[in-house]
Order: sequence, then C-alpha cells, then structure tokens
Amino acid sequence: MKLFLILGAINGFLAVALGAFGAHGLEGKLSEKALKTWDKAVNYQMFHTMALLITGLLLAKLQSGGMVWAGWMFLVGILLFSGTLYIYSTTGIKTFAMITPIGGVAFLIGWVLLGYAVMKYL
Repeated sequence: MKLFLILGAINGFLAVALGAFGAHGLEGKLSEKALKTWDKAVNYQMFHTMALLITGLLLAKLQSGGMVWAGWMFLVGILLFSGTLYIYSTTGIKTFAMITPIGGVAFLIGWVLLGYAVMKYL
C-alpha cells in the first residue's frame, strides 16, 4: 500500500530530524535521563519506520487485511510510544509516560499481525 511507504518516508525524515535535534538542540537543556528517553523515542520511531516500509512493500505483492492492520498498529505505536516519550522527556509530565506502554502494545500487535500475514500468504 502506497500510503505506508509515504508514512514510512515521513517518519524516517522525522526520526532523523528529531534525533539531530535531540543531539544538538537539547544537549545541555535536558537532564541526561531525559536525553536518554528522547533517544529511546527516536530509536523506536526509526525501527518502526522500517516496519512501515516493509509493510508497504509487502502489500505491493499481496493484499492482506492483517498486514494493513499491522501497518496501522506500527503507526499508532510510533505516535503513542515515541510521541509520548518526546513530550515526557521535554516536559517531565508523568501522565505522558503512563500512555507510552499503550504504544508498546500497538507495536507488539503490529509485529504479530505482520508475522501472521507473512506465514499465511507467503
């Protein structure tokens, strides 16, 4: 599905930009712990950007509802996991850190759905 390739490209760009911002723009402004949290958000965003791209490429070969849902779960995971970690690391508001695990569960669901679709259709 072309949409997941586009979303992957956008998220790849954002992960690189946010990684550079964290390394150069936030250094000295945030605690070491907050910078590590920011870095974790960047890493998970980039890992799951690759998952979005793989999903988009696989959907070009086969149409699977499970694989489409996997792509959406990867995107939801990026928004909820990485997004809340970005906000938490810069604000310190713990409520955002409490939402982060929901994004982690979305990532897990995405991987299960992707694995199931690959086993079933390839």
